[in-house]
Amino acid sequence: METRPGTVTAPPPAVAGAGAAKTRRKKRNTDDGNVRYFLPKAGSSPAKPELGQEVASEGEALIEAFKSGQSLYALTAWKAVPEVNGGGSPVILKQAVARS
Repeated sequence: METRPGTVTAPPPAVAGAGAAKTRRKKRNTDDGNVRYFLPKAGSSPAKPELGQEVASEGEALIEAFKSGQSLYALTAWKAVPEVNGGGSPVILKQAVARS
């Protein structure tokens, strides 16, 4: 590359090295049919949450919570189920309860 007196050249673009930080976005789990979304009941607080209106999806819950300046609640119901492993020792697992 040839430079002339009085000419300013831009530095070469930076190449990401092994130590460069990578930016990753958290993937939303929007396809979990066991999660239900609620807006808070009037008069409830984060210290004592009470479920109010249920909304159909996470997106709708976010929009309604933003419009009203409220929080939103994501609820998943779990059931404790026993499982016996090969050694005969029972293990208690959690199993999501399907919406009915």
